[in-house]
Amino acid sequence: MHGQPRRPKKPEDGAAAAAKAAKLRELQAQVLHNHHTSTYTEEALGLSFKLLEINPEAYTAWNYRKLALQHNLKELSDPEAIKSSVDNELRVVEAALRANPKSYGAWYHRKWLLNQKLTPVDSKREFGLLDKLLKVDARNFHGWNYRRFLAKFTGVPEEDELKYTMVKICDNFSNYSAWHNRSILLSNLLIQQSKGFESKQKIFKEEFDLVTQALFTDPSDQSGWFYHLWLLAQTSSPENPQLIASWPCNDAKLSLFPIRKSDDLNMVSFSSSICCYSLKDRIIPIVLYFDEPVKGLNPSNVKLNSELVIGKDIQWRPLSVTDSGHSNCWVTYLEITDKECSSSQQFSVEVCIPCSDDIMSRSGSHCNCPVHFTFTVELSNNDDKAPDNDLFHEPISWSCSESFQSDGNPSCVAFGQLNITNTMVQENSKWHLEGLSDQIDLFRELPDENSKFAKLTLARLLLACAAIKSRGNSLIERKGYCDEALGLFSDLINLDPSHKRYYEDERSLVLMDQLTCSMETFTKYCSVQVKSNSAPLNHVQLCRLSLTRIGFTERMLWVQMLDLSHNSLRSVEGLEALQQLVCLNISNNQICSFTSLEPLTKIISLKALDLSFNQIGAHPIDTTRYICSSPFSHKVQPCEAFDECRKKNIDVEEFWDAILFFKSVNLVQLDIKGNAAADNFRTVVTTLSPSLKWLDGTCVH
Repeated sequence: MHGQPRRPKKPEDGAAAAAKAAKLRELQAQVLHNHHTSTYTEEALGLSFKLLEINPEAYTAWNYRKLALQHNLKELSDPEAIKSSVDNELRVVEAALRANPKSYGAWYHRKWLLNQKLTPVDSKREFGLLDKLLKVDARNFHGWNYRRFLAKFTGVPEEDELKYTMVKICDNFSNYSAWHNRSILLSNLLIQQSKGFESKQKIFKEEFDLVTQALFTDPSDQSGWFYHLWLLAQTSSPENPQLIASWPCNDAKLSLFPIRKSDDLNMVSFSSSICCYSLKDRIIPIVLYFDEPVKGLNPSNVKLNSELVIGKDIQWRPLSVTDSGHSNCWVTYLEITDKECSSSQQFSVEVCIPCSDDIMSRSGSHCNCPVHFTFTVELSNNDDKAPDNDLFHEPISWSCSESFQSDGNPSCVAFGQLNITNTMVQENSKWHLEGLSDQIDLFRELPDENSKFAKLTLARLLLACAAIKSRGNSLIERKGYCDEALGLFSDLINLDPSHKRYYEDERSLVLMDQLTCSMETFTKYCSVQVKSNSAPLNHVQLCRLSLTRIGFTERMLWVQMLDLSHNSLRSVEGLEALQQLVCLNISNNQICSFTSLEPLTKIISLKALDLSFNQIGAHPIDTTRYICSSPFSHKVQPCEAFDECRKKNIDVEEFWDAILFFKSVNLVQLDIKGNAAADNFRTVVTTLSPSLKWLDGTCVH
């Protein structure tokens, strides 16, 4: 319980605990026997009551009482007798809560009783019980959760509940549960446009004033800072999800062989089309990237109009690592048939996303900004005009001078081609920016200069302003905000070393934002790499930047060759959006396991991967291996790859994560030297990657 120190144990406590344990085991055995024999007598129920008084977390005892109540009610018809049975169950719950006010089983049993609707709910009794419990522990989240349930169940207006949170916050600014409940209630009232809650601008200004009082009263308390973070999230982003990037981009022209030979046999010139390497496998990925995670994309609300689409099953799928169903990035794969490749011609593909209630964010807001763009696919069966296009005739070296020639900046970098920003977004951004600017000025005056919460909040406020400025293309002011935020994260790394990794990740995101936010800054890291008699590749080199996290990949959907070597990356999350990626260098980072590479299994074009000099296999206990399900759990179906590896005496239980990874990618070149486990993986790799041509610079065959 909050604020109550633990009492030191005395010698006699050991004997008392042993006696209690013996009694508990005896009661549990009796209750289980009654449960198995469906004995629901008064005496049997009394035993379960005694058990729950001692151990309110005995879930089987609660389930036994549910079955007993349902059984005994069949024999009752008198309303008073039914009410008496329900009241008795409520008293059992209250007794259990006296023993443990945070018993999950007890609170769930009480909710279950009310949901049966056997008798009218005594609201006075229920709210009275909550008042008593919250006086003892005002932050008991079980009590607050039950209060939300009870208020909805009994029809208490959310406006009244909002006033109650104000009472509890005034009693104690440190009441995190009250702040949390306030955020839930305000969200609902604003969505419903309830009376007095029509203006978000007015409501959020009042809330910022309220929480600022709490923060300046006690800057060391976390509760107000978390509520401020929630307010910041509401005021720094568009109210509705928007499409911010796509691949192909608007007016793009795709071709597998964008090379035309000139009359001079020693000269090669490039057409205006973009090399789509996946066309070699007759697949065109279409990627849509939203500014926040959404769900609900389907062929009816994202329409493709083209001769290439006729008669084909188009399915949109999220590219997120989690299974929540929401994702910033969605993809569909347009397959090209033999008939469509049989003659040289161009196909236009039109992508239309009208306003749709089906495309929904996690907050419940809908996509209300229609988008339309078109791209062209150039197919050719004229082999004499096509180069060999074999990138891997020799192993690719990441030292550009060895195997590639630079041919300037990529022509396909497109900033803002969707043009989705409308007047409404600009007006919303204006009042958001004014409110955030006021908050920045305020927190700069906070007396405690070494408050980690103040520095972190100030950094977040600055980045929120930078995001708004980027929509208005105010890049000079935007750079000032980002530079100050970078300084604050550096301060936080020294001030709060226990959360160093978090601050490093946040700093990396700011740095990637700065590097990619404009054509002027990004093109310094971009080039077109050309290998002899092969299609050109759009290349981005972000090496030696101390990056620990990858961000803003929506600005790199066109990248085909990416060098992230000599950083401090622990994950590649975000790269799954780069469906055009052919070559990836993440050598000399801090990758610890193959499970952290899971996003790469979703990139259909990936052919060359450099993993050398990471930390794979260096840690005997590697918890990141269990980010994804083990194949020996019930969630993953057995796969042929395991049987194939067993035939070659590969320890499947030891290398399951490597097996799952290599069976899901189609690599031609792999570099894995310099990892602790590199020597053990050669057989695994060659067994599961029949297309592999080069391993650590040597020919596999």
